[in-house]
Amino acid sequence: MRIDWVFVAGEACESVHVGDLVSAEAGGLPVYRVLKLEDGRAWLRDEEHSADMISPLGRFRWKAAQPTP
Repeated sequence: MRIDWVFVAGEACESVHVGDLVSAEAGGLPVYRVLKLEDGRAWLRDEEHSADMISPLGRFRWKAAQPTP
């Protein structure tokens, strides 16, 4: 699956929503799906390895671009 990435950092982190895919590196692994957002933290799922974690949202600088219709 090819993913186009959008840079999100600082104020742009507010553009990350539940259901988005995020990563620390564009095109890098692992890629996480956002399950929940609260107090600057993200509940994440690594769908490839079926693992969940909680991490500061600021750790992720990239999110998958929304597909164009």
